Amino acid sequence: MQTRQEGQDKQYKKFMSQALVEAQLALDDGEFPVGCVLVLDGDIIGRGHRHNSEGDCGNELDHAEVVTLRGLLAQKPSVDCKGITAYSTMEPCLMCYATMLLSGIRRFVWAYEDIMGGGTSLPLNAVAPLYEEMRVELVPGILRQESLALFYQFFQKYSYWQDSLLEQYTVEQFNKTSHGK
Repeated sequence: MQTRQEGQDKQYKKFMSQALVEAQLALDDGEFPVGCVLVLDGDIIGRGHRHNSEGDCGNELDHAEVVTLRGLLAQKPSVDCKGITAYSTMEPCLMCYATMLLSGIRRFVWAYEDIMGGGTSLPLNAVAPLYEEMRVELVPGILRQESLALFYQFFQKYSYWQDSLLEQYTVEQFNKTSHGK
C-alpha cells in the first residue's frame, strides 16, 4: 500500500519530469536550462522555458517561470492561480518567486537550488510586510540530479554565467554526486 507521502513524491516527480522536458528544450536552443510547468488539479495548464539568455535579445527578464505564467495568463486571463503548483528545474529567483506569489501561487516545487539568487530562501516578511501572513509550501530537490546534469551540460558548452559562483558550485556538485567524490 502506498503512503500519502509516497503518492505525493510520485506526483512531484511526474510533473518535474515535464519541467525537465522544457529545460532540455531550452538547452537544445542554447538557453539556460530552466523549465517550468504550472499544474492545477492534476493537469498541466502552462509550460515554458528560459529565453534570451544571451545574444542580441539577451536579458534577465525572460526566465522560465515568468514566460510560463505570462503564457498561461494570455491564454486564460481569468484563471484563479491560488490552486496552482509551480514546478521549476531551478529554485525560482526573487523576481520569479515574487511574481508568482503576487499572482496567487503558493506551492513551489523545484529540482536544483539557486545558490546565487534563490528567492525562496528569504523569509517572506523580509521581502515585504504584504507577504507576512502568506502560507507558502516549498518543496526542494525533486529530481535534483537530473536537473544538475542539464546545468552541468550547459556550463560545458555556453558562456552564460561562466566563472560564476553558480557555475563553480554546479561543477563541484556534479563531480561529487556523479563520481562519488
